[in-house]
Amino acid sequence: MINVAIIGTGNISPTHVRALSEFPERCRIVALCDIAPEKCEKIKKDFSLPDAVVFDNHKKLLESDLKIDLVDICTPPFCHAEITIDSLNAKKNVIVEKPMAASLEECDKMIKAAQINGKLLSVIAQNRFRDPIWNLKNVLDKGIIGKIVHAQVDSHWWRGHSYYDLWWRGLWNMEGGGCTLNHAVHHIDMLGWMMGLPDELCAILTNVSHDNAEVEDLSVAVLKYKNGALAQITSSVVNHGEEQQIIYHGEKARISAPWRVVSQKAQPNGHPVPNPEFEKEVDDYYNSLPTMKYDAHTGQLDNVLTAIENGGTPLIGGVEGRLTIELITAIYKAGSEKKTVTLPIDKNDAFYNVEGIRANVPYFYEKIKSVQDHDGEITHGSNYKY
Repeated sequence: MINVAIIGTGNISPTHVRALSEFPERCRIVALCDIAPEKCEKIKKDFSLPDAVVFDNHKKLLESDLKIDLVDICTPPFCHAEITIDSLNAKKNVIVEKPMAASLEECDKMIKAAQINGKLLSVIAQNRFRDPIWNLKNVLDKGIIGKIVHAQVDSHWWRGHSYYDLWWRGLWNMEGGGCTLNHAVHHIDMLGWMMGLPDELCAILTNVSHDNAEVEDLSVAVLKYKNGALAQITSSVVNHGEEQQIIYHGEKARISAPWRVVSQKAQPNGHPVPNPEFEKEVDDYYNSLPTMKYDAHTGQLDNVLTAIENGGTPLIGGVEGRLTIELITAIYKAGSEKKTVTLPIDKNDAFYNVEGIRANVPYFYEKIKSVQDHDGEITHGSNYKY
């Protein structure tokens, strides 16, 4: 039985509790921790966790006599690194919510702590555990559509003005960034997983709808890869409808999540005509792929529990989480300096650490309102199905 402690019992924590509850024979939640312990008490009541011990400080939890095998971190981003490193140094396995950290330096310290202590470190990227995303990568890896020439990533979300009134949001020193870091992280992770790091990147950052936030609410980036392919990423919390997609154009066809395949072939004059035979070939392969047993957060937590049980490696470890932060850091660097950035980012770069990022990014507006909590449900984004 794997004993789990959840640190941070805000909006995302119920999703983790529900996912863990799918495996009652494999794990149990033995502790809840939050600087507002009344939130822990609510989780205890709402999810019938009478035996979970409540803490108001993660250090107290780690120093307690409780047997804890896995620390599940659901806090705001600014303390991900500290709590992760403290937990790993206390010989606990860790899974941490996205984004992994606020800088590459923090990511490297987290990875090093996992290595030194011989413990597992995983970073939440739950969309990799959705059939449309998993199968899209499978088709890409198969090489069916030929060389990728263009990718389009639309990370479209919508958040009202009051969204940034929450005490830690909209601040570079707490949220760590805007929509690029905290919303598009999902789609940037998918792109990095499927295509790796580009050679160079340019970007524009802006804030068009939230004058109560220091951070961006819209960014557009263009990436260039070694083979000449381009990718474009739109990160937004100003798009009504929250239509989210990732599209790949190969030499032979276009494929995407949500799934759609389109193929054309050239006439003698170079103009296109449909290629339904090839579309069917790709579609048949996609539809032949098996479905995943567990979806989203449940799928990733199953993967982490299995890695702990078997002494294995999770699908999304610290190195994988770091790649996503490197892409996001490059977008912030390019958008702040208004010039093309080459990758990878060097440890001597001003944007390698939190202090350098905060000193060089644009501060769009002053945050003038701060509330402790919000009412209402949260949205988790697309399931990538039409």
